[in-house]
Amino acid sequence: MLPCFSERFGNPSSVYALAREAQVTMERARGRVAAAIGASTDEIFFTSGGTEADNWAIKGVAAANKKKGDHIVTSAIEHHAVLHPCKSLEKQGYRVTYLPVDEFGRVDPASVEEAITDATILVSVMTANNEIGTIQPIRAIAEIAHDHGIPFHTDAVQAIGAIPIDVDALGIDLLSLSAHKFGGPKGTGALYVRQGTRVGTFIDGGAQERGRRAGTENVPGIVGLGKAIELATAEMPAKAPRLAAMRDRLIRGILDAIPDTRLNGHPTERLANNVNVAFRYVEGESILLSLDTLGVAASTGSACTSASLEPSHVLTACGLPHEHAHGSLRLTLGSRNTDDDVDYVLSVLPRVIERLRKMSPLNPER
Repeated sequence: MLPCFSERFGNPSSVYALAREAQVTMERARGRVAAAIGASTDEIFFTSGGTEADNWAIKGVAAANKKKGDHIVTSAIEHHAVLHPCKSLEKQGYRVTYLPVDEFGRVDPASVEEAITDATILVSVMTANNEIGTIQPIRAIAEIAHDHGIPFHTDAVQAIGAIPIDVDALGIDLLSLSAHKFGGPKGTGALYVRQGTRVGTFIDGGAQERGRRAGTENVPGIVGLGKAIELATAEMPAKAPRLAAMRDRLIRGILDAIPDTRLNGHPTERLANNVNVAFRYVEGESILLSLDTLGVAASTGSACTSASLEPSHVLTACGLPHEHAHGSLRLTLGSRNTDDDVDYVLSVLPRVIERLRKMSPLNPER
């Protein structure tokens, strides 16, 4: 990224030599993104992140197909970058079906079939959940959507770099991704749009991104995204099994050492780097603050809603009572984590939970 701040800082939309250098650099990054998901370069559009990409996909399809229908099918556990645009469209007269999930957070493809009507214009189901790590059967869902002539969008922000993604093999028509989830810079993302998919322009203005998304491109961020996705997909075959082994040891250690604890998400069909557990009789924020003083960075759910006092909509959709959902903890493993890190968490977490339970008014043994 560094040369884009100094040597190749030209505006890629201009025609002078410095601008052409920036454009060539940016298009090289576009090619890397396309290669990572099995797409063509002219199907990749850069955005400010996953949230913009989700908004563009959902609102863009709605705008381009409003004469055809007014119904969207999605799931109850989507990221708010999908749920909130859907709620916004409902205020404009669109109808949205929020599919339920099972106790593991999985969407039943049969429920997609049942929800589709003659007015359905989009099916949107995330590839993998950002909180509980559950991987969805998106190939089966996409096939159902296509059987009815409906485009399929997936929020793959959490999945890129974690599991293999091929848009043709999976039947994906629109895909959202964000650089910071696979080691790239924050504030940069992309939307894949299959050729022939009807999507309206999301930001009006100049002719950038082939006239589909106005605004001067963030060249350094785009270059960082391109290199990060190239590295992430190349490292995936070796990285995923190592992370999965640490994940499983962490899960087993927590469940064995701490009573009244539940694993959230699917036991096997989950991201290799995700651990999400719920502890009865304790509150998640207290766990986070205690772990933070011990050098462990964790969360109770999505970072985008970490300041909310409401329980996770994902966990409540999976059937957890509010008091259990409030005691959730998400630990995410990365390439720099080691077995020593797992050992450390397993040594300090039981003591944290024991101490908090002794003070909790919810604990019947207190």
